[in-house]
Amino acid sequence: MKGPPPEPPDPEGPPLRPLTAFLARLIRSWRLFAFYSTAVMLTGIVSMIFADLLWRTGWTGAKLLLLLVFIVLFLLSAIGCVHGLTGFLLRGTTDPRRITHPPDFRDRNIDSINTAIVFPVYNEHVARVCEGLRATYKSLEATGHLHAFDFFLLSDSNDPDRWVEEECRWYELVRELDALGRIYYRRRILNEGKKSGNISDFLRTWGTRYRYFIVLDADSIMRGDTLVDLVKLMESRRDVGMIQTVPGLVNATSLFGRIQQFSNRLYAPIFITGLNFWAQGVGNYWGHNAIIRTEPFMHCCDLPHLPGRKPFGGQILSHDFVEAALMLKENWQVWFAYDLEGSYEEAPQDMIANAQRDRRWCQGNLQHAMVTLARGLRGTSRIHLLLGILGYLASPLWLAFLLIFNWILLFKEYTGLSDITVGAFTPFLLMTGTQHAFLIFAVCMVVIFLPKILALLDLALDEQRRRAFGGMRKAALSAIAETAFSSLHAPLQMLWHSKFIATILIGAGVHWGPQQRSADGLTWAAAVRAHWGHTTTGVLWGSAVWFIDHPSFWWFAPVAAGMVLSIPLSVLTSRSRYGELARRSGLFLTPEEVDPPAEIAELRERLAMLEESGEGDPHPEHSGLTDAVVDPYANAIHVSLLREKGLNPVFAERLRQLGVGQPAVEQLAKRALAEGPAALDKDERLLLMTDADIMSWLHRQVWLRPTAQLAAAWQSAMRRFAG
Repeated sequence: MKGPPPEPPDPEGPPLRPLTAFLARLIRSWRLFAFYSTAVMLTGIVSMIFADLLWRTGWTGAKLLLLLVFIVLFLLSAIGCVHGLTGFLLRGTTDPRRITHPPDFRDRNIDSINTAIVFPVYNEHVARVCEGLRATYKSLEATGHLHAFDFFLLSDSNDPDRWVEEECRWYELVRELDALGRIYYRRRILNEGKKSGNISDFLRTWGTRYRYFIVLDADSIMRGDTLVDLVKLMESRRDVGMIQTVPGLVNATSLFGRIQQFSNRLYAPIFITGLNFWAQGVGNYWGHNAIIRTEPFMHCCDLPHLPGRKPFGGQILSHDFVEAALMLKENWQVWFAYDLEGSYEEAPQDMIANAQRDRRWCQGNLQHAMVTLARGLRGTSRIHLLLGILGYLASPLWLAFLLIFNWILLFKEYTGLSDITVGAFTPFLLMTGTQHAFLIFAVCMVVIFLPKILALLDLALDEQRRRAFGGMRKAALSAIAETAFSSLHAPLQMLWHSKFIATILIGAGVHWGPQQRSADGLTWAAAVRAHWGHTTTGVLWGSAVWFIDHPSFWWFAPVAAGMVLSIPLSVLTSRSRYGELARRSGLFLTPEEVDPPAEIAELRERLAMLEESGEGDPHPEHSGLTDAVVDPYANAIHVSLLREKGLNPVFAERLRQLGVGQPAVEQLAKRALAEGPAALDKDERLLLMTDADIMSWLHRQVWLRPTAQLAAAWQSAMRRFAG
């Protein structure tokens, strides 16, 4: 994507701009120093008290290792606590250091500004994607600014059935909304570079037409007013390269999904306000629901391949953090628009699906260890990258802490040696060993749970928000239930993340079979396959701790309980009927449920209609090739899009290198006619479907040949379409 360098930020800034910029950097540096100094100071004090506890009973190498792990874990907890505390203190005030201040940015005229809204998709639920696009489009249309935006469905799908369904649903959407020349569909033939490559390919073709582009995920929705505000914000701040909104979770149906959704909507506001306190104009990008200035992104964010082998070398998987760092490196600011409402996304509906998503993110974040060493990056960018890495390393560190502590207990029990009590180097505490240990435990619990308590207090101080969560009593009960569930879920995440990191480091993969779901959530068999190791670990580990030291078992019991109960916990929280029961009871309510925005309400209504009619159901196997050949409507759309795009030169060269020429494709087509679509594997079907001439020929042959010369699958499809 390299090209001529973009203009420097704010080329027409006022005379005092250098002084203003200096003061802004000074304020940001002071905030960054104050924030992390608080977390480090708190960690230092508590770590000293913990070291004193270990020292009182004799110092060993195992205790030194335990102390080092404790320091890292507590520092991460302290950073989270300071985020919550800072955010709470700022929530009741108007922080002048935020991207949406002053609000006169809304006076900007954007009628002449071209902005692209892109939906990158990869084998997604097509009906859901198109309905989300429809809701966003109609909301934007209601603002009167639709003419300044174009929508793009950017497909990387390599499933033939999804491909054809995407084309047909796109055309239906364009026809129903009268959006020809406003909503575009493009599918890459070679999906190299995954999502970042998809965006790059779009920008190489279309990027120069748009000053900005807004990236939405397949499950994203954004209000029209929010889209317009993002463009106006970019126009008012010519030194800004990216603005990241904070998407709220919506449309959860299962109990697990509703718990996650409630947590996001209740706790995220104070955390993100705290994050923005120190990040300021050197924020981060989360890969979606964000607006990006096109020209500097094309110039600065062409991602390199990292040296070495996987998992750390090769293509950068978690591209978003790195793209933000590269933008900042070239002095373009990145902001969180944390107080801009109207940005939404959806989340996994069960624990296993959530873990599958974490597995994808885990490798990408670990890969950032190489990026943190790159020359020229801002120090704040390195902090963002490092926190992303530590977010996953915290799990094996917690596991290591528990194992080291168990080893110390076992060593003491096995050797029979008594503790040699020495004087504490914090004699002012005047505590027994038990009291000393309980003090550390109490401080850790306060640090972990204080942000949740502050989030509830913040809710109590805002009458309008209280009503949006179903009232204070229901919100408090929901927070208590969420905390109980999180306590059981945390040990499972610890084991999952530790396994992910171990397999990534040795170059192995974690293979997930197709997730078996009943009509209402996970099946028991699927849960047993996913959690039998957790259950076994909980039983054996809990038993070992019990036999080593009875009192220690009760401290360990909450961790063991999460593992032992993992199977029923996973199944029951995946069930939508329990989610609905919680909703009727007033638990885990969110503002978008109590008073849904028009966009969310319409999306839910449309999806319910599709489900009732069966239109949103998965299509039969091989339906993509069958429909594109037999159905005149689907064939016309498919062939027209192929002819408009033309054969990708890179793809044509790849076929030539593989020795696959036109005769080979024709032979595949003849075999498909004689034996049916099932006779071809996925790659062969894709090869046929990429050739416009062959697809036209197949369509004619299916309808003109005697039925005796056609496979039974074609005859069945013809009867269906003819009827």
